[in-house]
Amino acid sequence: MPSERLVVAHFMVGNTYPYTIDEWTADITLASTHAMDGFALNIGQSEWQMSRVADCYDAALHVNATHPFRLFLSLDMSSIPGETVQDALRIRDYVLRFAQHPCQLRYHGNVLVSTFSGEKSLFGQRDLDSAWSFVKKIIRDAGVEIYLIPSWFINPERYPSLHSMDGYFNWNGGWPIRLTSESPSREIHMPKLDRDRPHLAHLGGRAFMAAVSPWFFTHYGPDSWNKNWMYRADDWLFVRRWEQLIAQRDTIDIVQIISFNDYGESHYVGSIKGAQPGSHAWVDGYPHEPWLHLAGYYARAFKHGVCPLVEADTIYMWARPHLKGAITEDSLPRPRHWELTDDTIWVVVFAVAPAVVTISSSDDGRDAQVIDVPAGVTKLSHPVDPSGSMRARIERDGVVAAECIPEQDGFRFQERPKAYNFNAYCAMSLPGAGSERT
Repeated sequence: MPSERLVVAHFMVGNTYPYTIDEWTADITLASTHAMDGFALNIGQSEWQMSRVADCYDAALHVNATHPFRLFLSLDMSSIPGETVQDALRIRDYVLRFAQHPCQLRYHGNVLVSTFSGEKSLFGQRDLDSAWSFVKKIIRDAGVEIYLIPSWFINPERYPSLHSMDGYFNWNGGWPIRLTSESPSREIHMPKLDRDRPHLAHLGGRAFMAAVSPWFFTHYGPDSWNKNWMYRADDWLFVRRWEQLIAQRDTIDIVQIISFNDYGESHYVGSIKGAQPGSHAWVDGYPHEPWLHLAGYYARAFKHGVCPLVEADTIYMWARPHLKGAITEDSLPRPRHWELTDDTIWVVVFAVAPAVVTISSSDDGRDAQVIDVPAGVTKLSHPVDPSGSMRARIERDGVVAAECIPEQDGFRFQERPKAYNFNAYCAMSLPGAGSERT
């Protein structure tokens, strides 16, 4: 295993139709500022996407003058055809186009390539291993070796027989996806995030890419993608998963954040921009960049094996905009698994020294919690008042060190929402001031 550990973010090229190089430069700068080493560029079959990928590589070269930033293709095989030899040749051409670029991420000296799905893509060959061995061969014949870390949705017990696979990316490892409304309450609260184990057990020392994600909610009807479900992302999911990955860093080569800009599934940590995939109803007005700031802290801890010093008193907080049982006029039902979530404000406090934290949701503060916190990172929570908002402050020796007031940016809980929205509103503090969203 290489000594260098990497943190990358999944980037949906399909949401970048109006992008210019300036937009790419801004995103790369934002990501690299928060300790990300690169993007996994999810590409589908639309031809225009390759032009955007080319712009991204060019932008990365410019940003690389001060912040090395690397890129690799994540072939979305739920979109890219994979039935014929010609389909394999098309993938070859994708890879060759950027293989020699200075910003191409190489792993063990070879061009890193990943996938989303692809377990049914046989390219005219007899089985999965033959199919992707064929893809690697035709790329090799063109003078390029690839390092394939796919996310195939298959039984991990098959890994020892799959010689085409140089590693594995456990896409679903960041969420407790097996929870249902029938799960025992002891499994729902603080659920185990243990889906990496069977993959690691069968990889035989090959590379492992782990997933971390802050959220998951999608609300498409049958007239579009027909996706209407959520995963439980309560219990400070993003932070708990990072803590787990840091504790297990000796077994993990790369962490991939899902995602930088997948608005449709509500797990974006970057700015809201580009061309959304029909997700405006639950994304617009719901910033997530505070999660990016959190990711920067934990990414540094993962890469270096030591948590950075807390250098500023900071409050991070997030919550859904309405109670899970709220009544709406939505033509779609509540998302599947809606029963699994709690009506809770989730708070993470970074304190440079012991302090007092006050959290409230009601307008008059009658529900305020006052908590003594030590120096370092503390995870807190507070019940939602559906007629109020959320706010928190850090005080030390009677002086406000940081304050987070999302209502100053227009956020209040909705007692009677027009439509179901199980996305999260994220906020963070400025030292001694109100909340910020960026």
